[in-house]
This record gives sequence, C-alpha cells and structure tokens, in this order.
Amino acid sequence: MNSPSPQSAAAAKHEAALLRAERGVAALAQSRNDRWYPAFHIASDGGWINDPNGLCYYHGRWHVFYQLHPFGTQWGPMHWGHVSSADMVTWRREPIALAPSLQEDRDGIFSGSAAVGDDDVLRFYYTGHRLLNGVEGAGKRESQLMAQAHDENVERLDKLGVVIPYPNDRVDEDFRDPKVWKMDGIWYMIVGARTLEHRGQIWLYSSADMITWTFAQVLFEHPDPNVFMLECPDFFPLTDARGERRWILGFSAMGAEHHGFMNRNVNNAGYLIGSWTPGTTFEPSTEFRPWDCGHNFYAPQSFSADGKRQILYGWMSPSSEPNPMQEDGWCGQLTLPREVTLGTDGDVHTAPVEEMRRLRADDVALGTIDLLRNEERVIVDDARTLEIDLVLDLKRSTAERMGIKVHATNDGDHTYVAYDDQIGRVVLDRRATARGDRGYRTAPLDAAELSHGLVNLQIFLDHGSVEVYVNDGHQVLSSYSFPSPGPCRVILTAESGTAHIAELTLHHLNGIGLD
Repeated sequence: MNSPSPQSAAAAKHEAALLRAERGVAALAQSRNDRWYPAFHIASDGGWINDPNGLCYYHGRWHVFYQLHPFGTQWGPMHWGHVSSADMVTWRREPIALAPSLQEDRDGIFSGSAAVGDDDVLRFYYTGHRLLNGVEGAGKRESQLMAQAHDENVERLDKLGVVIPYPNDRVDEDFRDPKVWKMDGIWYMIVGARTLEHRGQIWLYSSADMITWTFAQVLFEHPDPNVFMLECPDFFPLTDARGERRWILGFSAMGAEHHGFMNRNVNNAGYLIGSWTPGTTFEPSTEFRPWDCGHNFYAPQSFSADGKRQILYGWMSPSSEPNPMQEDGWCGQLTLPREVTLGTDGDVHTAPVEEMRRLRADDVALGTIDLLRNEERVIVDDARTLEIDLVLDLKRSTAERMGIKVHATNDGDHTYVAYDDQIGRVVLDRRATARGDRGYRTAPLDAAELSHGLVNLQIFLDHGSVEVYVNDGHQVLSSYSFPSPGPCRVILTAESGTAHIAELTLHHLNGIGLD
C-alpha cells in the first residue's frame, strides 16, 4: 500500500503554525531567568514541556522530541519540540517538529513514538487531540496519526493523517499515546484507553505496512477499578540473567490511590514484569513497581538503540504547586537518559547511560570519611551542579540517618539525601526547601541489599534538580530542588549516631550545549 501524500495546503498551514510556535518560544527565551535552568538535562529554550516523545537513533544521530507549549509556562496546546545529538553528550536544538494544524489534531499534538521502517523511512505515530466545540470540559476526541521525516536530517516532519480513528463506541474520550515496534515481521502498536466503563486498558494493534492498522486485542486491563486510564504505555522485552526473555509493561496509572509509600504523586508511572506471546494477553508475574520513587517523574518512554540497549527518558513533572519555574519563562525538563536492564535479582534497573561519564570534567577522590555522632561536615563550599558518588557502609555506622545535604544555602534551604535506618530506605527529603513543594520520598532496599551493607548513591545535581541512583539504578529518585541565591554547600551528615563513608568521589560536569 502506498503512503498517503501530504496536501500542499495542509503542509503550508502546518509550516505557518510551526513558525508561530518558534516565535513564541523565542519570545519567552529572550527574558528567561536561568537561576534553575539545567546544564545537563534537556529543556526547552522557553515555554512548558512534558512527556518525552519520538525517541530514536537514525542515520548517526540520537533524536529526542518532547511535548511543548511554546506560548506559556503552563500546560497548553501541545506541540513537539526537538533536540538531537551525535554522541548523546552534546546536543543541539532542532526546529519545532509538530504543531496543531489538522482537524484531528487542532487542539494538541499529544504523545507518541518513532519507528524506522524496512524502507529506512523514519515514521512517527502520535495522538491528535480535538476538543468538541473547541472548549475544555465539553468532551474530546483522540485519534492516532502518522508523520514521517522529510529526509534523513529529520529537520522537518510531513504529516500523513489519521491511521486509527477515534473508536467512539468503545472508549470514553481517553485514547492516546501510541508506541510502535516490529517483531517477527509484524508491526505492533499499543495505545492507552479508558473504556466506557471507565477501566484503564492497553490495546494492541498490528500492521504489515505501518499504515493500515488492525485491532488485535486488549493486551492488559488494570485490575484496580479506580484506575481509569493507562497513559504513555510502553512494552518491550529484556533478557534476564538466566537468558530468558521477560516482557516489561510500563504505564502511567491515572486514578490509583496512594497507600503507604506508594502512589504519592498526582499520577504515578511504573511497570510490571511478565510474559507475552502474540495472540495472548500480557501475564504479569510481579506487582506494580515505580520506575522512579522521586517527587517529580512521569510519562517515561523507552526505545531500542541498535537492538543492543533499551534507553529510557522520563519527564520531571512539576505537577505540584507552588511551581516557581513558571515565573522564569520556562518550565519542565527531562531526566537523564537511562539504560534499562534486568539485574541478577530479576528486577528492572535503570542506570545512567555510559555516555554520561563523558560529561565529567574531573575526578576528585575524597576516599574514606568517618563522621562523629551528629556531625555535619562541609565537603564542598559551592556547587550547584555536581556528580557525587557516595558509598555508605551500614554495618560500620550507628546513625539513624546518614547521608548528604545538597543545595545548602545560608538561609537553611537544602535537599537531603540519606539512608534512614529505621525504615531501611533511601530518603530524598525536601522538608527544608525554601521554594516549591516540600515533603519527602523514599526508595526501598531489598533484603539482599540490606544484608550486603553497602549502599551506593550516585547523585546528579543540576541547577534546579536532584537525581539519585541507588545501587546502580535498582531504584531512582528524581526531584526538583530550587536553591536560594548564594553559595550552595554540600554537607555530609550523621544523625543520632556515627557514619562511615566507605568511598566518596566528586565529578564536576560539563553542560550538554542547550543552556
């Protein structure tokens, strides 16, 4: 079947919409406040961003697209922003890729994915968002649309229209976020859906040519009746330590109620590990587990790079008020890229990709450090950006809490990363922050980790954020941290006991070229 061709009038309308968006971002960027603007995380020059989209590696370049509102610092009519890199270290800004211009996407270009066809054409699948009567609250229709790269430089995308129309007889408004992949000669697509009964499901489609798609089955229905929608679904295989294939089903569950340490954010993204063969439903063998235990993580998307690595980006969602970034002409950033693997423990691990090491400007080894009972020791007088590799020795420590305070300013503002011996968890504590939302989040340690007695913390400080990778990415905590003006100290801390730091190394980091 031949690909449909974009109409010249429609293409001209799209070009005009893209030009307006570029001007909107430029206007916001002109007066941008850079006090918390990231040095090594992807963010827009100006405007609001959310979900990572269209992740791919094509003709020697990595491409990251993202949801973008180019006319303000709050969520609004979605576009797709775009950056690319030859090495995943230094990035450059590309022209805005997609803007509302068709009847089916007139109110927003929602999330989607990318896939390279057998003809070496890079195709994109996204959700077109249309409000009934043009106003919020009057109903909406969501369809799946296709675009493709105009050439191998991917500087322009050509819209090709609807490939899966809105199934109005089966869903209640929500039907979005297509993820496409190929397996055994067949193309597959999953889409998140809210049924007429308000149940969150993931639907599976198949295609022989990437254009004509046929509904195959409901791949998964969430067992919790409170979960009414599964946003940003992801589905891919990984090989475990025994050489067996396991399938990872990721989604962002809307409506899940919080309990204990779980589901403490507005909406929460996680995964199930299980089994699947085409023609069957996905069979989970684990409970729902969070991709990231921090305050600010949502809507992750992964992609297979050369069939060797599964790489994931998430959105650091500023979902809680107050949100001071909105005063600065920009709002939101993506996480660091993470490689997804199955550890020897059978669980998912998401560690920073190897390329992140190339951002290191130096290695400052501080060796072994012992802290007295209730001691605080300043190890850096001023660092707003830094990588900290810290190994805590639980067996040689008596502290109830021990760890490191970062972004610590003269007014007492700081974010605290610590091991809490009373709960057996790593804690990211923002109760002393002066700006933005507060509270704390925790990441569990399993019995083997606690028995081993060494907790490895890899901490990335950017101007307005903290990412903590626990034990090589077995758990991660990503949270915003908005320090006050002035020097930002880094302080080792032991509470109600002594602390033994088995190893401590600091790395100053170069930027990725987008600041």
